[in-house]
Amino acid sequence: MNSKVALALLLLLPAAEGSAMSGMAMYGNYPMFREASGTSWQPDAAAHEGRHYMRGEWMGMLHGYADAVFDRQGGPRGGTQGFSSSMLMATAVRALGPGRLGLRGMASLDPAMGPRGYRLLLQTGETADGKTPLIDRQHPHDLLAELAAAYTVPFGDGSVFLYLGLPGEPALGPPAFIHRSSGLENPEAPISHHWMDSTHITEGVATLGVIWLGFKAEGSAFRGREPDQRRWDIEKPRLDSCSGRLSLNPDSPNWSLQVSHGFIKEPEKLAPGVDVHRTTASAIYHRRFQASTFQGTLAVGRNQSLGEHSDAVLAEGALRWDEVHTAFARAERVEKDELFVSGPNAGRLLTVGKLTAGYVRDVATRRGLTVGVGGSLSAYALPAAARSAYGGFPLSFMVWVRVKIA
Repeated sequence: MNSKVALALLLLLPAAEGSAMSGMAMYGNYPMFREASGTSWQPDAAAHEGRHYMRGEWMGMLHGYADAVFDRQGGPRGGTQGFSSSMLMATAVRALGPGRLGLRGMASLDPAMGPRGYRLLLQTGETADGKTPLIDRQHPHDLLAELAAAYTVPFGDGSVFLYLGLPGEPALGPPAFIHRSSGLENPEAPISHHWMDSTHITEGVATLGVIWLGFKAEGSAFRGREPDQRRWDIEKPRLDSCSGRLSLNPDSPNWSLQVSHGFIKEPEKLAPGVDVHRTTASAIYHRRFQASTFQGTLAVGRNQSLGEHSDAVLAEGALRWDEVHTAFARAERVEKDELFVSGPNAGRLLTVGKLTAGYVRDVATRRGLTVGVGGSLSAYALPAAARSAYGGFPLSFMVWVRVKIA
């Protein structure tokens, strides 16, 4: 059976009853809507978009989207580009022995946009050719973003679980930006990504966790090196890094909190011998109203290496109403030393900011797919040292068409 036929069959499966689906989370005895990327949590009130299904002993979910984007980044370092980003994720859970088995796969056709990804002012991290850094560009995600299995054994008011991924996501940071409702409709990656959730695609992860009531403690061993420029393959796992995360979903369906710390061995290929200690904290709030929902995320991250540190702060939110309208905004402040590779600013730590606001309108739904159109506008706060390179006060915008599994 080829992938197109399998996708069509899953889309035709009837949606499962909400109460049944809420009882089969992958890692614990709580609503499955709590689970986000990897082993991370979001508020219980947050509902996953996508198709929920039951097939024999298996319960699962199919979620995904594809964006066709026109991108105009302002100023001398900007430019115009068209690109497409996409994600398809499938989850399946069933009872097995004294516990439950969970499987998850996530894929993206981002590598098809080319190794240099898309234009995004103030973005840094990774490389397109293994020799030069990507600056003012967002790298594409790998074809395979997650192939993971987990086994969970419940006990009393809690559970213990083991998660294995190649690739996967370690217990470090908030849910990845492509899985947060507060940022899902925004096609741009945060410029604070490499201070918070850049480990969401890691070539080799083992996580052991314990859950009791609304608390979760977990630790991971994982490969510290970020994916290389060959985006179509799976790289050799090497568990040379570690992290720990404490999460709390208090006695309320509206909140999810986490703090985490990790040692990341040589994450950047172009900086051999440079290890990073990353610390993050985040709070996610999700609230449902009569005909609308709101989710907001506040997150901070700190990277420490070579005796110095840099910080990042992110605040984002999205309001959806009448089932078809979504307005979103994201504000960031980041300290970066990678924006210049030569000249007086090379290696200099500069504090930059970005504010993005946008809107998406769903225009049609048919056969389990929803089509939407959207646009966003971004403005920047730049230090005096960087204004000549970036043109003072550049403005950027994106417009796009999105197809997602409803």
